Amino acid sequence: MSAWVSVWLLFLQLAAPADTLIPLDTAQLAPRQLTAEDVPNDDGSALRIQWEAPALRDPNHPLKGYLLYRKAVGEENWVQVDELGPSDLSYKDTDLKAGRAYLYRVVAVYPQLTAATELREPVRPIRQWLHRGRLSALVIFLLYSAIFFAYLQLAERDATLFIRKIPGLEAIDEAVGRSTEMGRPILYTFGMGVMTDLAVIASLAILKRVARKVAEYETDLIIPNSDPVVMSAAQEVVKEAYLEAGRPDLYDENKIFFLTSDQFGYTAGVDGIIMRERPGAIFLQGYFFAESLILAETGFSVGAIQIAGTNAVTQLPFFIAACDYTLIGEEMFAASAYLTRQPTEVASIKAEDMGKLLIAITILAGVLLETLGIHWMSKLFTLY
Repeated sequence: MSAWVSVWLLFLQLAAPADTLIPLDTAQLAPRQLTAEDVPNDDGSALRIQWEAPALRDPNHPLKGYLLYRKAVGEENWVQVDELGPSDLSYKDTDLKAGRAYLYRVVAVYPQLTAATELREPVRPIRQWLHRGRLSALVIFLLYSAIFFAYLQLAERDATLFIRKIPGLEAIDEAVGRSTEMGRPILYTFGMGVMTDLAVIASLAILKRVARKVAEYETDLIIPNSDPVVMSAAQEVVKEAYLEAGRPDLYDENKIFFLTSDQFGYTAGVDGIIMRERPGAIFLQGYFFAESLILAETGFSVGAIQIAGTNAVTQLPFFIAACDYTLIGEEMFAASAYLTRQPTEVASIKAEDMGKLLIAITILAGVLLETLGIHWMSKLFTLY
């Protein structure tokens, strides 16, 4: 009798549709070796969850993917974190609370069933105060700080600490003096720059030096602007420069005016001023676009000394070709230290130059060591 029952059960199993066959051991369909660990070098807001694929690969129940659930210790309900594909075997869970304990459950999803594995012990994300993979950045910061403070001490003791001469800044007095002798005004423009442009901020330091010389020589200074905020800043800088020169009576805010914010409308307006007023010196200091060559050519046509400066790399060739002097990029940022000789600014420039030298030496040393098959320097600067 038992033999007939066995034959009958085997017949039913073979006759059933393939998609209804259920393995006898569903535990083998669950993910294996579920672990969770803290993500290193972070603020304690992430955990890394890993698992292995199920031991059993049943063609009647192909794996569709995984569902990841999380539960904080002390809470009752599981929260679904994400839905993953069948080839995903790890997940980085973020936006967690540092120090809080969490449990995880990974559910393998099949067409007609699911099989789950839970983490046995809770795990806590831990906040690290030091990113060990960025020790090189800390070393560079400390080294640069030491160089800066060393130069700061030297600059406070010696006001004549050497800074490489910048011809464009050296020519400011010459340009203002020549314009005064010719009885012509001086024109200063920031281009199409706005107050958030670093070139415009650096240009204000140059403007102060120009305005002070203009006040001493009693020459007219015309500053058309394309941005009202830059106009207001220019008015304050020029007013302060006239006050420091002892000639506040010569200050005329009507000579510092807003023209238009349209690019070529502003260009046409400035060109018109140049052709009518025929300034003896023109300062093109700020951020420029396609209007740079138009302005420079117009200034050249009236015979003005032109001193340009910008960090817009695409416009530098036009200034170099059409102007008498050009401050190239970083020379503008060094202008304030060069003109004022303030110890903090001088120390910053000197430390920056020394930092560039050290970077160049480090690169050359690294290339040499890699060529020789020595890799410790490249590993030192690797960010994990």
